[in-house]
Amino acid sequence: MNISWDAEGYERGFSFVPAYGAGVIDLIDVRPGEKCLDLGCGNGTLTAELAARGLAAFGMDASPEMAALARERHPELRFEVGDATSFSLDEPVDVVFSNAMLHWIDARLQPSALACVAAALRTGGQFVFECGGHGCGERIHAALARAFAARGLDYVMPFYFPTIAGYAPLVEAAGLRVTDAFLFDRPTRLEGPDGMADWIRMFVKRPFEGLGAGLADELIAAAVDDLRTDSNLLRDGAWYADYVRLRMRAVRVA
Repeated sequence: MNISWDAEGYERGFSFVPAYGAGVIDLIDVRPGEKCLDLGCGNGTLTAELAARGLAAFGMDASPEMAALARERHPELRFEVGDATSFSLDEPVDVVFSNAMLHWIDARLQPSALACVAAALRTGGQFVFECGGHGCGERIHAALARAFAARGLDYVMPFYFPTIAGYAPLVEAAGLRVTDAFLFDRPTRLEGPDGMADWIRMFVKRPFEGLGAGLADELIAAAVDDLRTDSNLLRDGAWYADYVRLRMRAVRVA
């Protein structure tokens, strides 16, 4: 799951990630003063929003670079480095919140992550999250797969994008009761004329591991050229990512 992040580049060019995440917070039944873990907190923008809404929020991220940036941006809040598939807390919290993190975890490790979430919550505590859902980035990943195949390479999908029907049973097997679940398209505008190439470089890292920089650039350029004819992704000179989001709220029952 862990990758090395260009934390400040992420903050500059991809601020839409926490911006959209603010809407996920609306799904929390907020009770002022309750303890909230922002799991996969990134640069801490949403941790600060959770605190502004009255929660005693703190953040955790697997990336030391992101945690350091969060501390720099929000010195009044606490941020820790921790892996979502193996973390534990000294005492339970009332809310675990997560935005755009779970899809980074391999399918085989999803039960471990959900078990950690359940263990971190008090009975009756809320787990509210959004992640990529089934079909997210489908056109982009298909173009990358074609570019890899044309050069005799295999493209291995680096994300886990579940359906509601596939994920809700995993959540409930961890001891949580799903109360709300949504799967929806959210085309997302990317910044600048090179927005698609920049998006691939920022987020699609694992398939390029072990490849030289020159070959990586060639593959990205080929995929971007392929996508230029897709009017869903390039409209009026602006690039869009074909995002699909899975949003859920669940409550710990025991």
